[in-house]
Amino acid sequence: MIRQSIAANRATSAGGAQASAAAAATKLAEKKKEYEAVAALERISSQFVERIAGITEDCETMANAGEIHGQVLQQWPKMFEILSLFLASRASSEENTEEPASAFEGQRVVRIPIDELEQSTERSM
Repeated sequence: MIRQSIAANRATSAGGAQASAAAAATKLAEKKKEYEAVAALERISSQFVERIAGITEDCETMANAGEIHGQVLQQWPKMFEILSLFLASRASSEENTEEPASAFEGQRVVRIPIDELEQSTERSM
């Protein structure tokens, strides 16, 4: 009987190990690329969340401003009503009296300089 050479089997197993190592290296490179893509997606997602949070804050500010604007606009009809009553009372008082309009009696608006008062009280203490 002729004995077969073991060298042929050794070459085959060494070639298989090299092939599996090359396949593993290729798979590792693919997994690294996949990991880098997922990490980039995570970074972009966190930036997107920050932008959406900023937009939400801006929208809340605009909603509050709109509410205040509506409250101010709601006061205009009342203001015009008060002005018309004032003008009507002024016209009726002019008709009843022959005095000039400079004798108007009403509330006087006075500006009080609070900042100057606070500074003078701080100096006196």
